[in-house]
Amino acid sequence: MVPLRISAGLVIAVLAITSGFSGRSDLTAFAGQDSSAPAKSLFSQSAVLVLEREFPSSDISYLLFDARTGALLSSRWDDPAKPIPLGSLVKPFTALAYGETHGNQFPSHTCRGEASGCWQVHPHGKLNLVSAISVSCNSYFRALAENLTGEQLIPIAKRFGLDPPEPTLSGPPLMGLGDRWPIAPVKMARAYLELFHRRDQPVVREILAGMAQSARSGTGKGVGQGLNHPDALVKTGTAPCTHAHPAPGDGFVIAMVPANQPELLLLVRVHSVPGATASIAAGRMLHRLEE
Repeated sequence: MVPLRISAGLVIAVLAITSGFSGRSDLTAFAGQDSSAPAKSLFSQSAVLVLEREFPSSDISYLLFDARTGALLSSRWDDPAKPIPLGSLVKPFTALAYGETHGNQFPSHTCRGEASGCWQVHPHGKLNLVSAISVSCNSYFRALAENLTGEQLIPIAKRFGLDPPEPTLSGPPLMGLGDRWPIAPVKMARAYLELFHRRDQPVVREILAGMAQSARSGTGKGVGQGLNHPDALVKTGTAPCTHAHPAPGDGFVIAMVPANQPELLLLVRVHSVPGATASIAAGRMLHRLEE
């Protein structure tokens, strides 16, 4: 990954308006007294300016975090603490629950496309957990969720700080289909940070490998293409729209960059597009923050 840095022009712009800045973004200052705090604060303010000025569309909602500290750097999201459907962003946690009830052994599964309940019309073919995460295969995760219950997901949800599903929930809602397992976006973002912190655990390693593959060639490749390199961890999702003027669905993306030691986590929602399309917007946003 290209090291994160701030252009000279942007620094000048920040310094010129810092005292009077009153944009819509919420900015959480970094805690601590270390010598890098001023630089971090300056990057935070720069990120606010870049995202507000260059991605002003009300169709785009986002939360930007420092992946190292968990601090919220910038946001444009109405009530990110309110639980909403987040689609396939829940799939890694479905996989963890399945692993705990099956000795961390995952099936090989053949996706037949729409005929086997996948979002993609054409078959994904034979998949394991890594490739299923990469392409966000509904057919594979339907098979994982088939015999799971909300009660089995509750310990995973608590471990990662997620809003838990109803104990009696079962089947497809537990892998993100529909609107029956709502989760607060801010909690989902931090759950992915926790996922990376547990990267040495067996199933988590496979999930992160799938997210890395997603940035290269899966549903998250819009991020890799936008960055001009695939050095990212990406998970996409599509969920029922919760906007005041609803569309058939909204696309969600979580991207962490760089992949081996994330510095930033960006959660993006784009109105009325699928997750794979939303990943293009996320890639463009991260590209501007890298420049």
